[in-house]
Amino acid sequence: MTNSARAFARPLFRSFEERLGIIVFAAMLLFASTHALLAHGFKVGDLEIGHPWSRATPAGAKVAAGYLTVKNTGAEADRLVSIQSDVSEKAEIHEMAVDAKGVMTMRQVAEGVEIPAGGEVALKPGAYHIMFMGLKAPVKEGEKFSGTLTFEKAGTVTVEFQADKMGGQSQDHSGH
Repeated sequence: MTNSARAFARPLFRSFEERLGIIVFAAMLLFASTHALLAHGFKVGDLEIGHPWSRATPAGAKVAAGYLTVKNTGAEADRLVSIQSDVSEKAEIHEMAVDAKGVMTMRQVAEGVEIPAGGEVALKPGAYHIMFMGLKAPVKEGEKFSGTLTFEKAGTVTVEFQADKMGGQSQDHSGH
């Protein structure tokens, strides 16, 4: 047998360790490729939007809140300026705060929310959040609805809000 014939006849992986290494490597690739799907995340430009969620609403409710995180991996700040959704007649960015007298207030943030370069902003209960006003139907636990976020520089992206149980905290699927 010639040297080239021997090389061709030799098994591709000589040892159990080599085969195990290939299996582990393939499993790691599979995990890395599915992690983004499991994270319930979206991307536009340098912005990563993580786990948009809302709470189920009782029948007859006219408003719902939306929450998410926005991470800016870019070198320039950007700004979330508006949102639209088919679930409601209109949507606004709001902020909850406690004033000097200890009174909680909520106000529309007409100028939007800045997402600093290399930073992250969480729209969460008790802070910045999205208000869906004039609900067209109740938001039901387990259902999803879409919303289109508009950023000053990155443009628009459609995301999917996951409705968690009424009055509950988000089941954070993002790993953040």
